[in-house]
Amino acid sequence: MGRKAFAFYEELAADNTREHWHRNKETYETEVREPLLALLEELEDEFGQAKLFRPQRDTRFTGDKSPYKTYQGVTVGVGGTVGYYLQLQADGLFLGAGFHSFDSADTARYRAAVDADGPGKELVKITDRLVRDGFELVGERVKTQPRGYSADHPRIELIRHKSLGAERTVPKSRLQGRKALTEVRDGWRKVRPLADWLLEHVATG
Repeated sequence: MGRKAFAFYEELAADNTREHWHRNKETYETEVREPLLALLEELEDEFGQAKLFRPQRDTRFTGDKSPYKTYQGVTVGVGGTVGYYLQLQADGLFLGAGFHSFDSADTARYRAAVDADGPGKELVKITDRLVRDGFELVGERVKTQPRGYSADHPRIELIRHKSLGAERTVPKSRLQGRKALTEVRDGWRKVRPLADWLLEHVATG
């Protein structure tokens, strides 16, 4: 990954217009899109086929009419709504894995698994290890305990999640050239136990 990739998004944040984009479209193709595709191709055998999100924003339902995203998003689905993800932006990238709940049944399966002693305790070990390794647990959560669960449940903080992910930020100083491939591969390997747990307990029902 080259410096021009990060500079592209710095400049786009300052001038998020169609005119600026079209003047710099070649930079996007050669410094962002093509290097990311090459990186992801090297990871495909281990993690699966990746999808790059389109750079245009959907501005139909927001007051912010900026036409372009100030980052490039990538996802690798492994089952249902479970997958790995990566986002390149001006200050570096963040990467992780998790599940997004577009269906209440996903959340119900997730909470039932956390409630059960076997898989619930396993998830605690996985998430504790990820936090020690510098990952942050993210996802939509309710502020109180969900209906049917006690406030003093030993895993209530995890049960509050409606979706769950673990991610960490990698500064651009650690992403030059082949270092980016190493950072993404190592990061995704660390979150693989979480992706595997979610694949087993959430993606199937």
